[in-house]
Amino acid sequence: MRKGRDYEGYAAKMRKHALAGTDMEVDVRFVDMMSKRSSRVLDIGCGVGNAVNGLRSRGHTAYGIDPTPEVLEVARDLYDSSWFRQMAAIDIAAETLLFNGLPQTYDVVVMSGNVPSFLSATELRKTFARVAGLLEPAGILVIGTTTAIQGGPADQDEAAAESGLTLTHRFSDWHLKPFHAESPWSVSVFALTESRECTDSPDGMFVLRG
Repeated sequence: MRKGRDYEGYAAKMRKHALAGTDMEVDVRFVDMMSKRSSRVLDIGCGVGNAVNGLRSRGHTAYGIDPTPEVLEVARDLYDSSWFRQMAAIDIAAETLLFNGLPQTYDVVVMSGNVPSFLSATELRKTFARVAGLLEPAGILVIGTTTAIQGGPADQDEAAAESGLTLTHRFSDWHLKPFHAESPWSVSVFALTESRECTDSPDGMFVLRG
């Protein structure tokens, strides 16, 4: 993480929002929609843990990692402390996750709050490569970030090209608005494969077989 940021102030602000019941789950609803039921999810840069809690309340098995102790203290106070680990994005190798008592494979990996902007180009490429190694065959990586900054869509696409991940969707917000070059925000979905498997359980799709 970059030095010189007021992490204590940020953590205090987010704690107030959580305790006040502020709706901070727009990314949770997006990820839930994109995921199969009972997915295993890793939230990189989980902050105060609201997304992890929101995903778990929807039946997913979610864990959060963050390198910043100030925000993790809030997450552990508000929610189950066993869901969270102090860890940086570039540390998500399978052996590091195992050492920290976390699963080594995931259906979904999430970076929902400008996490790539905290990473150098080399770190972003390494993170993409490691995410690709952690994802199940039909798994996805979901990233929400400001467009015109370090770690934005252009940098993500370069990192994806080297990792074997494919861009499958890109929106200008969590509500599925179309993405344009001038869009200030981006939500990108990367996958190991371009097509997604259909579920056998009812999910609103009833494909008639010929």
